[in-house]
Amino acid sequence: MTISMSLAERLRAFIDIVGEANALTRPEDIKPYLTENRGLYHGASPLVLKPGSTAEVSAILKLASDTGTAIVPVSGRTGLVGGQVPREESQDVLLSLERMNKIREVDPVADVIVADGGAILADVQKAAEAHDRLFPLSLGSEGSCRIGGNLATNAGGTAVLAYGNMRQLCLGLEVVLPTGEIWDGLRRLKKDNSGYDLRDLFIGAEGTLGVITGAVLKMYPRPRGKQVAYVGLASPEAALQLFEKASQRCGSALTGFELMPRIGIEFTTKHIPGVRDPLTSVHPWYALVDISTSDSAETAEAMMQELLAEAFEAGLVSDAAIAASLTQQDAFWHLRESMSEAQKPEGGSIKHDVSVPVSRIPAFLEEADAAVHALIPDARICAFGHLGDGNIHYNISQPVGADKAAFIARWREVNAVVHAVVHKHTGSISAEHGVGQLKRDELVASRPAIETELMRRIKQAFDPAGIMNPGKVIG
Repeated sequence: MTISMSLAERLRAFIDIVGEANALTRPEDIKPYLTENRGLYHGASPLVLKPGSTAEVSAILKLASDTGTAIVPVSGRTGLVGGQVPREESQDVLLSLERMNKIREVDPVADVIVADGGAILADVQKAAEAHDRLFPLSLGSEGSCRIGGNLATNAGGTAVLAYGNMRQLCLGLEVVLPTGEIWDGLRRLKKDNSGYDLRDLFIGAEGTLGVITGAVLKMYPRPRGKQVAYVGLASPEAALQLFEKASQRCGSALTGFELMPRIGIEFTTKHIPGVRDPLTSVHPWYALVDISTSDSAETAEAMMQELLAEAFEAGLVSDAAIAASLTQQDAFWHLRESMSEAQKPEGGSIKHDVSVPVSRIPAFLEEADAAVHALIPDARICAFGHLGDGNIHYNISQPVGADKAAFIARWREVNAVVHAVVHKHTGSISAEHGVGQLKRDELVASRPAIETELMRRIKQAFDPAGIMNPGKVIG
């Protein structure tokens, strides 16, 4: 039974749980929490809570369940689909884990690290490095995104090819359920077939089933050798053939393979300070090839040299630059990781985070380009991403001189034609950014009815009061 309380009484009760110093009530303090990075979604909230412990999160969710108060979990606020934004004209209460940011334990023998849900990704990486280990998740936002959000969206990043996404990098979770109950699933087992895998239900659920307050994450031996090459190519078909050769020659040492178009290079060198094109000649497409080995830099160097020699002989590669230092390796990656940011000065950008089977990437790009240009002939397509795992960030910049608002207003229309090509190639409309508000309706429309019905049953079982991040993922 829902407890009847006025809004003022409810807010007071929530504040009492965390203390005045850890609650935001002034509109100017709450404002930064009410929009997402691209400005597509704006919400409203009377309160931001910053609990300092799992027990406080439990008390907040129990009170929310008892009073029917909607809770929106907030992590690093770097999401791009509106999953962390409260509803418009709502009384949703925001729950931020920014105070719960500790590394609880590092166990180099078991190769695991235990962290709070609010731990910043870069801090987790540094904690692993301090023990001569690697936590391989790498994102452009790693200095501000948090582990709970990474798990809630099943983040991927640039190393999925070798290490998998967050689902593969997590062994156990601590989760507070909407009822306030705490599930301590912080297991460190690599083999555990005892019943349903509850962990996997919460990973990728975007805070709709509970709040992730802790996680056991996998670490790996730090690579002893690393080499990065920046390669000029004639086409995505050539990139795919180069990827096949790299996979066959390098095996698990191939840790990254990124595809980039010429227009993306032009945007990035134009707008990102300090970035330059490593090649003097111009090419329609480029690949960033990353090799990491367990023994030495010499092995990585030799492997890259042999791969490129074979690719040149086969006519796949037009030109290439091999990084001569760690600084150059970082510079090559910085060029790739800055590509999305470099589109902002070019005006409006309609973005797609999609995946298709790797072998179908060239066909997808050709057909999607044709569909977009039939709709907006002068649109500037900047499609780039993780060719090795099939994840393409298919971004479209407005025509030169176009009205930004009018272009952005066609977001859904453009989404429809791009996603139609994705579905034709048996792909996914959300590869690593999640569903949130942006893709919720299309998710329901594009999946089999039984699939969305099963999702709703799971949501109802975990959150019968409907308080957890309402309006996101499955509605």
